[in-house]
Amino acid sequence: MSIQSKVNQWGTVSRFCANRIADYGELISIELAQARTQLAREVVALVALAVAGLFMLSFFCIAIIATAFNTPYFLHVSWAIAGAWFLLCVISLFVLRAQKPARSFRVLKNEIREDLQTVREALK
Repeated sequence: MSIQSKVNQWGTVSRFCANRIADYGELISIELAQARTQLAREVVALVALAVAGLFMLSFFCIAIIATAFNTPYFLHVSWAIAGAWFLLCVISLFVLRAQKPARSFRVLKNEIREDLQTVREALK
């Protein structure tokens, strides 16, 4: 292969890459907006669920303890509820650690991977 053909090949690849840079910028802005919107929705829903769940469980536990007040099982009930909360915290920790992280910018990664493959093929 001559030097001239190599220069032409690199020129073609560089023009391809330069044209794709604008597409990447547009794709980044679109995916960033989608990721921001999705994250905001998930955070609001998670906070609402957490607050509502904690209030419901707190009042439920208070009702159970109030029902057991002035009975011989009062201390047992109180410690059983505390143990149940501890068990719930431990289970929540394991569930949280078992989850996969969110995969943002998947489309952009695929586009860049495909373009790199195209550039590799063009340079062969």
